[in-house]
Amino acid sequence: MAIEVVSCGGKPIHLWTKRDEVEDQAFAQLSNVAALPWVFHHVAAMPDVHFGVGATVGSVVAMRDAVAPAAVGVDIGCGMGAVRTSLRASDLPDNLNGLRRAIERVIPVGFASHRSPARPDIAAPLMNEFDDLAPAVRGRRDRAACQLGTLGGGNHFIEVCLDDHQPDPFVWLMLHSGSRNIGKELAEHHIAVARKLAHNAELPDRDLAVFLAGTPQMAAYRRDLFWAQRYAFANRRIMFDLLMGVIVDAFAGLRVTFEAPILCHHNYVAEEVHFGREVLVTRKGAIRAGRGELGVIPGSMGTRSYIVRGLGNADSFESASHGAGRKMSRGRAKRTFTTKDLAQQTEGVCCRKDAGVLDEIPGAYKPIETVMANQSDLVEIVETLKQIVCVKG
Repeated sequence: MAIEVVSCGGKPIHLWTKRDEVEDQAFAQLSNVAALPWVFHHVAAMPDVHFGVGATVGSVVAMRDAVAPAAVGVDIGCGMGAVRTSLRASDLPDNLNGLRRAIERVIPVGFASHRSPARPDIAAPLMNEFDDLAPAVRGRRDRAACQLGTLGGGNHFIEVCLDDHQPDPFVWLMLHSGSRNIGKELAEHHIAVARKLAHNAELPDRDLAVFLAGTPQMAAYRRDLFWAQRYAFANRRIMFDLLMGVIVDAFAGLRVTFEAPILCHHNYVAEEVHFGREVLVTRKGAIRAGRGELGVIPGSMGTRSYIVRGLGNADSFESASHGAGRKMSRGRAKRTFTTKDLAQQTEGVCCRKDAGVLDEIPGAYKPIETVMANQSDLVEIVETLKQIVCVKG
């Protein structure tokens, strides 16, 4: 679609959706961000944009000599991964409950952790730097080490999917998780620090507090931020190792092989060059979509997901949406839908269908097909996936 450019007194806002489809609370947040003096060129709002804390989910913000932790999000480094296997749909059993239970036994979900680090070789380099992090989290080392390779809850998931190759689709593995509790604690610590800085006293929203280049507070945030992003990446790498082990064991009679994982952050900061200037780009609910770069854009449980290739659109700061995006809050979803609705909307998917995941019902999300149509100038679709198993925390 053609982008809609809206001016509200600050930098322009480039929308990859219609203005009247952006909730008023979310648009107010976009306007507040666009008014910040450090924002560069414009603010890009992805087609899945919706209300968040401080800054909207589904926004891309470039700043010069500053960064706003709320424009990154509290799940630092949250992102996606997908792997195509050599398995075909015809290799799968009729009943997938056993496969789902095997995944849940090996990969802790919700608040659960491993009893000891799942991959000490991957955990060790991260843990060796732990004492350099903010003092507020120093007592969390053992917990952080044991949460590497765990799913968490909320909208995080592990899925077994089929692509649209006919007549016998390939089986894919897909997962969504981030930096677990340690990333959340680091983000909340630094947001609290930023709120107290004098230059943030007159902001329209105290959650939009920024750190400025050349200050000790910025240096501390960058140190912890980039560590948490590496932690999140390692978390997904370990989960894939564990998940592939489950698949190998479950299909021991077949020689299962796996292609290289497609991995991407969608809550993170990167140092990039846009419109000829070096900037710090925050993507909160957005993936990088540089020309030729592969990414993963999931729908909700029960809907389709996509492997995409970036088109390098400069107006989006070479970005695209991170998923379908919520159209209602978790509380409203629980009030609106029933477990019967959940069962109907996830028909054909082996997954939880109880009240504990009602807030994740597909009806609480925007239609993923509309989101993809609205960003046809940002990415091209490489593969279309449909889940048959979904594990949630």
